[in-house]
Amino acid sequence: MLLHVYVGVRLVSGAGLSGPALGLAWLAVLALGLAPLAAFAALSAERGLAGTMLYWFGFTAMGLSSILIVLVLAADLVWMRGWAGARVASASLVAGAVALTALGTWRARRPRVVRVGVPIAGLPADLEGFRIVQISDMHVGATIKRRFVRAVVDAVNALEPDLIAFTGDVADGKVAALAAEVAPLAGLKAPAGKYFVSGNHEYYWDAVGWLREVERLGFTVLTNAHRIVTRGAGRLLIAGVTDTSGGRFVQGHASNPAAALAGAPATDVKVLLAHQPRSAFAAREVGFDLQLSGHTHGGQYFPFNFLVRLFQPFAHGLHRVEGMWLYVSRGTGYWGPPLRLGAPSEITVIELRRAHDEPVPGGREVLKEVAAGT
Repeated sequence: MLLHVYVGVRLVSGAGLSGPALGLAWLAVLALGLAPLAAFAALSAERGLAGTMLYWFGFTAMGLSSILIVLVLAADLVWMRGWAGARVASASLVAGAVALTALGTWRARRPRVVRVGVPIAGLPADLEGFRIVQISDMHVGATIKRRFVRAVVDAVNALEPDLIAFTGDVADGKVAALAAEVAPLAGLKAPAGKYFVSGNHEYYWDAVGWLREVERLGFTVLTNAHRIVTRGAGRLLIAGVTDTSGGRFVQGHASNPAAALAGAPATDVKVLLAHQPRSAFAAREVGFDLQLSGHTHGGQYFPFNFLVRLFQPFAHGLHRVEGMWLYVSRGTGYWGPPLRLGAPSEITVIELRRAHDEPVPGGREVLKEVAAGT
Protein backbone atom coordinates (compact mmCIF):
# COMPACT_ATOMS: atom_id res chain seq x y z
CA MET A 1 0.00 0.00 0.00
CA LEU A 2 2.91 2.37 0.61
CA LEU A 3 3.81 2.15 -3.07
CA HIS A 4 0.22 3.03 -3.95
CA VAL A 5 0.39 6.03 -1.64
CA TYR A 6 3.58 7.06 -3.45
CA VAL A 7 1.82 6.73 -6.82
CA GLY A 8 -1.13 8.74 -5.49
CA VAL A 9 1.08 11.53 -4.23
CA ARG A 10 3.00 11.72 -7.50
CA LEU A 11 -0.03 11.49 -9.81
CA VAL A 12 -3.00 12.93 -7.95
CA SER A 13 -1.21 15.78 -6.21
CA GLY A 14 0.26 16.98 -9.49
CA ALA A 15 -2.90 16.67 -11.54
CA GLY A 16 -4.42 19.98 -10.47
CA LEU A 17 -7.60 18.34 -9.12
CA SER A 18 -9.81 19.71 -6.37
CA GLY A 19 -13.12 19.03 -4.67
CA PRO A 20 -15.00 15.83 -5.68
CA ALA A 21 -12.55 15.07 -8.50
CA LEU A 22 -9.67 14.96 -6.03
CA GLY A 23 -11.62 12.63 -3.74
CA LEU A 24 -12.51 10.32 -6.63
CA ALA A 25 -8.88 10.18 -7.74
CA TRP A 26 -7.73 9.11 -4.28
CA LEU A 27 -10.59 6.59 -4.14
CA ALA A 28 -9.30 5.09 -7.40
CA VAL A 29 -5.81 4.80 -5.92
CA LEU A 30 -7.26 3.07 -2.84
CA ALA A 31 -9.25 0.69 -5.06
CA LEU A 32 -6.10 -0.26 -6.99
CA GLY A 33 -4.40 -1.11 -3.73
CA LEU A 34 -7.25 -3.13 -2.21
CA ALA A 35 -8.69 -4.85 -5.29
CA PRO A 36 -6.07 -7.65 -5.36
CA LEU A 37 -7.12 -8.67 -1.83
CA ALA A 38 -10.66 -9.16 -3.11
CA ALA A 39 -9.32 -11.16 -6.04
CA PHE A 40 -7.46 -13.54 -3.71
CA ALA A 41 -10.67 -13.97 -1.70
CA ALA A 42 -12.55 -14.81 -4.91
CA LEU A 43 -9.81 -17.28 -5.86
CA SER A 44 -10.51 -19.45 -2.83
CA ALA A 45 -14.30 -19.11 -2.87
CA GLU A 46 -16.96 -20.84 -4.91
CA ARG A 47 -17.25 -18.69 -8.01
CA GLY A 48 -20.49 -17.49 -9.47
CA LEU A 49 -20.73 -14.59 -11.88
CA ALA A 50 -19.99 -12.07 -9.12
CA GLY A 51 -16.89 -13.98 -8.02
CA THR A 52 -15.60 -14.23 -11.57
CA MET A 53 -16.09 -10.49 -12.14
CA LEU A 54 -14.34 -9.73 -8.85
CA TYR A 55 -11.45 -11.98 -9.87
CA TRP A 56 -11.13 -10.24 -13.25
CA PHE A 57 -11.27 -6.79 -11.66
CA GLY A 58 -8.92 -7.56 -8.80
CA PHE A 59 -6.16 -9.20 -10.79
CA THR A 60 -6.41 -6.71 -13.64
CA ALA A 61 -6.05 -3.97 -11.03
CA MET A 62 -2.98 -5.76 -9.66
CA GLY A 63 -1.39 -5.79 -13.10
CA LEU A 64 -2.32 -2.18 -13.83
CA SER A 65 -1.04 -0.90 -10.50
CA SER A 66 2.30 -2.71 -10.77
CA ILE A 67 2.86 -1.28 -14.25
CA LEU A 68 1.84 2.16 -13.00
CA ILE A 69 4.28 1.96 -10.10
CA VAL A 70 7.14 1.11 -12.45
CA LEU A 71 6.23 3.93 -14.85
CA VAL A 72 6.00 6.51 -12.06
CA LEU A 73 9.37 5.41 -10.66
CA ALA A 74 10.91 5.60 -14.14
CA ALA A 75 9.38 9.05 -14.74
CA ASP A 76 10.83 10.34 -11.48
CA LEU A 77 14.24 8.95 -12.39
CA VAL A 78 14.28 10.82 -15.72
CA TRP A 79 12.62 13.91 -14.15
CA MET A 80 9.71 13.71 -16.58
CA ARG A 81 7.73 16.24 -14.56
CA GLY A 82 10.42 18.81 -14.98
CA TRP A 83 10.18 18.95 -18.77
CA ALA A 84 6.61 17.83 -19.40
CA GLY A 85 4.78 19.49 -16.54
CA ALA A 86 3.11 17.69 -13.63
CA ARG A 87 -0.39 17.55 -15.12
CA VAL A 88 0.74 16.27 -18.53
CA ALA A 89 3.11 13.79 -16.92
CA SER A 90 0.38 12.37 -14.67
CA ALA A 91 -2.08 11.96 -17.53
CA SER A 92 0.59 10.39 -19.75
CA LEU A 93 1.63 7.87 -17.12
CA VAL A 94 -1.95 6.76 -16.39
CA ALA A 95 -2.72 6.49 -20.12
CA GLY A 96 0.48 4.53 -20.70
CA ALA A 97 -0.26 2.09 -17.88
CA VAL A 98 -3.82 1.50 -19.13
CA ALA A 99 -2.57 0.95 -22.70
CA LEU A 100 0.10 -1.51 -21.58
CA THR A 101 -2.42 -3.40 -19.45
CA ALA A 102 -4.82 -3.65 -22.40
CA LEU A 103 -2.02 -4.85 -24.69
CA GLY A 104 -0.87 -7.40 -22.13
CA THR A 105 -4.41 -8.72 -21.68
CA TRP A 106 -4.80 -9.12 -25.45
CA ARG A 107 -1.44 -10.90 -25.79
CA ALA A 108 -2.01 -13.22 -22.82
CA ARG A 109 -4.74 -15.08 -24.69
CA ARG A 110 -2.71 -15.70 -27.85
CA PRO A 111 0.08 -18.24 -27.24
CA ARG A 112 2.88 -18.49 -29.75
CA VAL A 113 4.32 -21.66 -31.18
CA VAL A 114 7.98 -21.90 -30.19
CA ARG A 115 10.11 -24.44 -32.07
CA VAL A 116 13.26 -25.75 -30.39
CA GLY A 117 15.77 -28.18 -31.85
CA VAL A 118 17.63 -30.22 -29.21
CA PRO A 119 20.76 -32.20 -30.22
CA ILE A 120 21.07 -35.57 -28.52
CA ALA A 121 24.29 -37.58 -28.60
CA GLY A 122 23.83 -41.02 -30.13
CA LEU A 123 20.26 -40.37 -31.24
CA PRO A 124 19.27 -43.17 -33.62
CA ALA A 125 17.94 -42.38 -37.07
CA ASP A 126 14.46 -43.62 -36.14
CA LEU A 127 14.16 -40.92 -33.47
CA GLU A 128 15.53 -38.13 -35.66
CA GLY A 129 12.91 -35.37 -35.81
CA PHE A 130 10.80 -36.88 -32.99
CA ARG A 131 8.42 -34.09 -31.94
CA ILE A 132 7.34 -33.50 -28.34
CA VAL A 133 4.74 -30.75 -28.02
CA GLN A 134 4.83 -29.22 -24.55
CA ILE A 135 2.08 -27.25 -22.86
CA SER A 136 2.35 -26.02 -19.30
CA ASP A 137 0.84 -23.77 -16.65
CA MET A 138 -2.58 -23.42 -18.24
CA HIS A 139 -4.26 -22.36 -14.97
CA VAL A 140 -7.84 -22.94 -16.10
CA GLY A 141 -10.13 -21.04 -13.74
CA ALA A 142 -11.93 -17.75 -13.41
CA THR A 143 -10.51 -16.09 -16.53
CA ILE A 144 -9.32 -19.09 -18.58
CA LYS A 145 -12.14 -21.36 -19.57
CA ARG A 146 -13.28 -24.01 -22.04
CA ARG A 147 -12.99 -21.81 -25.14
CA PHE A 148 -9.30 -21.14 -24.50
CA VAL A 149 -8.62 -24.81 -23.73
CA ARG A 150 -10.40 -25.91 -26.92
CA ALA A 151 -8.31 -23.51 -29.01
CA VAL A 152 -5.08 -24.76 -27.44
CA VAL A 153 -6.08 -28.37 -28.14
CA ASP A 154 -6.79 -27.55 -31.78
CA ALA A 155 -3.46 -25.74 -32.12
CA VAL A 156 -1.51 -28.63 -30.55
CA ASN A 157 -3.18 -31.27 -32.72
CA ALA A 158 -2.46 -29.20 -35.84
CA LEU A 159 1.26 -29.51 -35.02
CA GLU A 160 1.00 -33.32 -35.41
CA PRO A 161 3.07 -34.19 -32.33
CA ASP A 162 4.60 -37.60 -31.76
CA LEU A 163 4.16 -37.13 -28.01
CA ILE A 164 2.42 -34.51 -25.84
CA ALA A 165 3.88 -33.35 -22.51
CA PHE A 166 1.87 -31.29 -20.01
CA THR A 167 4.25 -30.07 -17.32
CA GLY A 168 1.78 -29.18 -14.58
CA ASP A 169 -0.60 -26.52 -13.23
CA VAL A 170 -3.67 -27.49 -15.21
CA ALA A 171 -6.18 -25.47 -13.18
CA ASP A 172 -6.91 -23.25 -10.19
CA GLY A 173 -10.01 -24.51 -8.44
CA LYS A 174 -11.79 -27.68 -7.44
CA VAL A 175 -12.32 -30.51 -9.90
CA ALA A 176 -16.10 -30.35 -9.53
CA ALA A 177 -16.13 -26.66 -10.48
CA LEU A 178 -13.74 -26.88 -13.43
CA ALA A 179 -14.12 -30.37 -14.92
CA ALA A 180 -16.26 -29.05 -17.78
CA GLU A 181 -13.74 -26.28 -18.52
CA VAL A 182 -10.76 -28.66 -18.87
CA ALA A 183 -12.77 -31.35 -20.69
CA PRO A 184 -11.45 -30.44 -24.19
CA LEU A 185 -8.03 -31.77 -23.11
CA ALA A 186 -9.45 -35.22 -23.83
CA GLY A 187 -9.18 -34.29 -27.52
CA LEU A 188 -5.38 -34.05 -27.51
CA LYS A 189 -3.93 -36.76 -29.75
CA ALA A 190 -0.41 -38.12 -30.25
CA PRO A 191 0.67 -41.61 -31.42
CA ALA A 192 3.22 -42.00 -28.58
CA GLY A 193 0.74 -40.78 -25.97
CA LYS A 194 0.17 -37.76 -23.78
CA TYR A 195 1.79 -37.40 -20.37
CA PHE A 196 1.22 -35.21 -17.32
CA VAL A 197 3.19 -34.32 -14.20
CA SER A 198 1.92 -32.41 -11.19
CA GLY A 199 2.67 -28.75 -10.61
CA ASN A 200 2.54 -26.85 -7.36
CA HIS A 201 -1.00 -25.59 -8.06
CA GLU A 202 -2.40 -29.12 -8.18
CA TYR A 203 -1.40 -29.41 -4.53
CA TYR A 204 -2.99 -26.08 -3.59
CA TRP A 205 -6.40 -27.47 -4.56
CA ASP A 206 -6.75 -31.25 -4.67
CA ALA A 207 -3.76 -33.07 -6.14
CA VAL A 208 -5.23 -36.54 -5.90
CA GLY A 209 -8.51 -35.40 -7.44
CA TRP A 210 -6.83 -33.48 -10.25
CA LEU A 211 -4.46 -36.31 -11.13
CA ARG A 212 -7.43 -38.67 -11.28
CA GLU A 213 -9.30 -36.22 -13.54
CA VAL A 214 -6.31 -35.78 -15.85
CA GLU A 215 -6.05 -39.56 -16.17
CA ARG A 216 -9.74 -39.67 -17.05
CA LEU A 217 -8.98 -37.23 -19.87
CA GLY A 218 -6.54 -39.74 -21.37
CA PHE A 219 -3.20 -38.62 -19.94
CA THR A 220 -0.65 -40.96 -18.44
CA VAL A 221 0.27 -39.36 -15.12
CA LEU A 222 3.93 -39.89 -14.28
CA THR A 223 4.33 -39.80 -10.51
CA ASN A 224 8.06 -40.51 -10.14
CA ALA A 225 7.63 -43.08 -12.88
CA HIS A 226 8.52 -43.73 -16.52
CA ARG A 227 7.28 -45.30 -19.74
CA ILE A 228 9.15 -46.54 -22.82
CA VAL A 229 8.24 -45.24 -26.27
CA THR A 230 9.52 -46.93 -29.41
CA ARG A 231 9.71 -45.74 -32.99
CA GLY A 232 11.32 -48.24 -35.30
CA ALA A 233 14.52 -49.35 -33.60
CA GLY A 234 14.63 -46.21 -31.48
CA ARG A 235 13.76 -46.36 -27.78
CA LEU A 236 12.83 -43.24 -25.81
CA LEU A 237 12.23 -43.13 -22.08
CA ILE A 238 9.70 -40.54 -20.94
CA ALA A 239 9.71 -40.04 -17.17
CA GLY A 240 8.05 -37.62 -14.79
CA VAL A 241 8.41 -36.41 -11.22
CA THR A 242 6.00 -34.73 -8.88
CA ASP A 243 6.39 -31.05 -8.09
CA THR A 244 9.15 -30.27 -5.61
CA SER A 245 6.49 -29.21 -3.09
CA GLY A 246 4.43 -32.39 -3.48
CA GLY A 247 5.82 -34.27 -0.50
CA ARG A 248 4.54 -31.59 1.86
CA PHE A 249 0.97 -32.14 0.73
CA VAL A 250 0.57 -35.82 -0.21
CA GLN A 251 2.41 -38.75 1.33
CA GLY A 252 4.59 -40.48 -1.26
CA HIS A 253 4.71 -37.46 -3.58
CA ALA A 254 8.23 -36.25 -2.78
CA SER A 255 9.91 -35.43 -6.09
CA ASN A 256 12.49 -38.11 -6.95
CA PRO A 257 14.18 -38.27 -10.39
CA ALA A 258 16.12 -41.38 -9.35
CA ALA A 259 12.89 -43.21 -8.51
CA ALA A 260 11.47 -42.14 -11.88
CA LEU A 261 14.28 -44.12 -13.55
CA ALA A 262 14.12 -47.17 -11.28
CA GLY A 263 14.03 -50.43 -13.22
CA ALA A 264 14.33 -48.75 -16.60
CA PRO A 265 15.88 -50.75 -19.45
CA ALA A 266 18.57 -49.34 -21.73
CA THR A 267 17.21 -46.63 -24.02
CA ASP A 268 18.59 -44.18 -26.58
CA VAL A 269 17.34 -41.00 -24.94
CA LYS A 270 15.92 -40.17 -21.51
CA VAL A 271 13.45 -37.27 -21.15
CA LEU A 272 12.20 -36.02 -17.78
CA LEU A 273 9.06 -33.96 -17.25
CA ALA A 274 9.41 -31.83 -14.10
CA HIS A 275 7.27 -28.80 -13.32
CA GLN A 276 10.05 -26.81 -11.65
CA PRO A 277 13.35 -26.12 -13.44
CA ARG A 278 15.31 -26.55 -10.19
CA SER A 279 14.79 -30.33 -10.57
CA ALA A 280 17.42 -30.22 -13.33
CA PHE A 281 20.40 -30.67 -11.02
CA ALA A 282 19.09 -33.96 -9.59
CA ALA A 283 17.94 -35.06 -13.05
CA ARG A 284 21.41 -34.59 -14.49
CA GLU A 285 22.93 -36.59 -11.64
CA VAL A 286 20.92 -39.69 -12.55
CA GLY A 287 21.53 -39.50 -16.29
CA PHE A 288 18.65 -37.74 -18.07
CA ASP A 289 19.42 -36.21 -21.47
CA LEU A 290 16.63 -33.61 -21.52
CA GLN A 291 14.29 -32.06 -18.97
CA LEU A 292 11.12 -30.14 -19.86
CA SER A 293 9.77 -27.73 -17.24
CA GLY A 294 7.48 -24.74 -16.72
CA HIS A 295 6.48 -22.97 -13.49
CA THR A 296 8.27 -19.62 -13.99
CA HIS A 297 5.92 -18.14 -16.63
CA GLY A 298 9.07 -16.33 -17.76
CA GLY A 299 8.01 -13.73 -15.19
CA GLN A 300 4.72 -13.24 -17.10
CA TYR A 301 4.82 -9.45 -17.33
CA PHE A 302 7.08 -6.47 -16.89
CA PRO A 303 8.95 -5.96 -14.60
CA PHE A 304 8.68 -9.51 -13.21
CA ASN A 305 10.13 -10.99 -16.42
CA PHE A 306 13.42 -9.46 -15.22
CA LEU A 307 12.96 -10.06 -11.48
CA VAL A 308 12.18 -13.78 -11.90
CA ARG A 309 15.87 -14.39 -12.59
CA LEU A 310 16.61 -13.45 -8.98
CA PHE A 311 14.53 -16.37 -7.68
CA GLN A 312 14.81 -19.06 -10.35
CA PRO A 313 18.02 -20.67 -11.65
CA PHE A 314 16.49 -20.83 -15.14
CA ALA A 315 13.75 -18.40 -16.20
CA HIS A 316 12.84 -19.60 -19.70
CA GLY A 317 14.28 -21.09 -22.86
CA LEU A 318 16.93 -23.71 -23.61
CA HIS A 319 19.83 -24.24 -21.22
CA ARG A 320 22.74 -26.62 -20.85
CA VAL A 321 23.11 -28.18 -17.39
CA GLU A 322 26.46 -29.92 -17.68
CA GLY A 323 25.66 -32.80 -20.06
CA MET A 324 21.86 -32.39 -19.98
CA TRP A 325 19.54 -30.05 -21.87
CA LEU A 326 16.81 -28.17 -20.03
CA TYR A 327 13.94 -26.35 -21.68
CA VAL A 328 11.77 -24.03 -19.56
CA SER A 329 8.41 -23.04 -21.04
CA ARG A 330 6.93 -19.61 -20.30
CA GLY A 331 3.59 -21.40 -19.94
CA THR A 332 0.52 -21.66 -22.13
CA GLY A 333 -1.87 -19.71 -19.90
CA TYR A 334 -1.19 -17.30 -17.05
CA TRP A 335 -1.87 -16.90 -13.35
CA GLY A 336 -3.31 -13.92 -11.48
CA PRO A 337 -3.23 -10.74 -13.59
CA PRO A 338 -4.62 -11.70 -17.01
CA LEU A 339 -1.77 -10.13 -18.94
CA ARG A 340 1.62 -10.86 -20.47
CA LEU A 341 4.26 -8.28 -21.34
CA GLY A 342 7.77 -9.27 -22.37
CA ALA A 343 7.08 -12.93 -21.61
CA PRO A 344 4.70 -14.33 -24.26
CA SER A 345 2.76 -17.50 -23.55
CA GLU A 346 3.69 -20.48 -25.65
CA ILE A 347 3.03 -23.92 -27.07
CA THR A 348 6.43 -25.53 -27.57
CA VAL A 349 7.57 -27.98 -30.23
CA ILE A 350 10.66 -29.84 -29.00
CA GLU A 351 12.34 -31.63 -31.91
CA LEU A 352 15.05 -34.21 -31.20
CA ARG A 353 18.08 -33.98 -33.48
CA ARG A 354 21.40 -35.73 -33.80
CA ALA A 355 24.14 -34.12 -31.76
CA HIS A 356 26.04 -32.74 -34.75
CA ASP A 357 23.14 -30.28 -35.26
CA GLU A 358 23.22 -27.00 -33.36
CA PRO A 359 20.28 -26.20 -31.06
CA VAL A 360 17.73 -23.70 -32.31
CA PRO A 361 16.43 -22.19 -29.07
CA GLY A 362 14.43 -19.22 -30.28
CA GLY A 363 12.64 -19.65 -33.60
CA ARG A 364 9.11 -18.33 -33.13
CA GLU A 365 6.04 -18.53 -35.22
CA VAL A 366 2.91 -16.60 -34.29
CA LEU A 367 -0.22 -18.72 -34.03
CA LYS A 368 -3.58 -17.72 -35.30
CA GLU A 369 -5.50 -16.20 -32.42
CA VAL A 370 -5.78 -19.03 -29.93
CA ALA A 371 -8.58 -17.45 -27.92
CA ALA A 372 -10.09 -14.04 -27.48
CA GLY A 373 -12.63 -14.90 -24.80
CA THR A 374 -12.82 -17.12 -21.76
